[in-house]
Amino acid sequence: MSLALSPEQQAIAAGKDGAGMAMRIVAESARLLGAPRLIPIASAHIDGALYHGDSGTLFAERLVEDGARVAVRSTLNVGALDLMGCSRIRLEEPQRGMARRMMEAYRRLGCEQSWTCAPYQAGHRPAQGSDVAWGESNAVVFCNSVLGARTNRYGDFLDIACAITGQAPDYGLHRPENRRARLMFDVSDLPPSFLASEIAWPVLGSLYGREVGNAVGVVSGIANHPGEDALKAFGAAAASSGAVGLFHIAGVTPEAPDAEIILAGPEPEAVIHVTPQMVAKARAGLSTAAATKAIDAVAIGSPHLSDAEFSTLERLISGRRLAVPIYACTGRHVLASLEQDGRRKALETSGVVIVADTCVVVTPIMPDLDGGVLMTNSGKFAHYAPGNTGYGVLYASLADCVESAVTGRATFRDIAA
Repeated sequence: MSLALSPEQQAIAAGKDGAGMAMRIVAESARLLGAPRLIPIASAHIDGALYHGDSGTLFAERLVEDGARVAVRSTLNVGALDLMGCSRIRLEEPQRGMARRMMEAYRRLGCEQSWTCAPYQAGHRPAQGSDVAWGESNAVVFCNSVLGARTNRYGDFLDIACAITGQAPDYGLHRPENRRARLMFDVSDLPPSFLASEIAWPVLGSLYGREVGNAVGVVSGIANHPGEDALKAFGAAAASSGAVGLFHIAGVTPEAPDAEIILAGPEPEAVIHVTPQMVAKARAGLSTAAATKAIDAVAIGSPHLSDAEFSTLERLISGRRLAVPIYACTGRHVLASLEQDGRRKALETSGVVIVADTCVVVTPIMPDLDGGVLMTNSGKFAHYAPGNTGYGVLYASLADCVESAVTGRATFRDIAA
């Protein structure tokens, strides 16, 4: 099926300005993907503003020079610098300067200075059924699954091209028929106490991603809504360990009032019966560090911590001093709340290093330690930290992360499946 552009789209693509370049990128991507047309989008979330090399900066500056501006609401994922000045970034020149130029170019394109991987908790929540063009894997899977908006996993530079044109290729998860579940992920054999715990959701997400890959599945056996932060953790882990762009949870997510309604056929193509043994193996797989007593740091906030998660962190620390730092990554929308009533000062006095606008896995913030050990409650951090930071990982609940930071020694006391 060949791509059909409207006369207006053809005219834009023929232009020599930034909008013309953006339209050519979107149209050529649509041709490669086999999309028959372009569709209008309501918003975008841009992942391409994270510095990976000079070419990305020069591309964004070229769009600015050629007069491009975003046509729809466009929030920005994390950058390489903490522009709020909370933490010290170890990125040196000339990379530091190029990263700053890149962030400035996206501001000049008209993007909101959100700098968060959780835009859905910073007020960017597109309506159910609306088409959008979002980048960043956890944001994509949350947008599709929890909000019920429609997006594919838009890669760097295609995301900003879609934002400038206000158009996206009509394929994949934009189409209702591709959003129906083909697999069932049954967790009904797991103890309710485990499913109600914070630690369950990154572990289940990691297992889900490895089991389903990029397929659309429905989770059954969840009796109660686990809360938005739990769904955030599940989706982020699933998108990291697999290529998940959309999941359903029967009775919880908006497109799945029950499992039967969201299934593509009368029966699922496969049913994955999750056992406590499978969960134990998945949980063990999130830790890469050899057995150790001492830890060097704790990192939390991938995806970025919500205000509710900071409240839990404050309660768990309870004014104690940390023996090793907790790097707490968040967005500036949460930072504003922390600066009320002295909350930020109290956390930093305890030894928490607040990281805004970015995170410790995408830019150098933590000390460069050979053989360092990092503890985290994030399935996404657990997946990416060894390769991106060089630290070995120990996965644990937030409560155990805090106790370990207080003592400097690994502590595990949480609920098992």
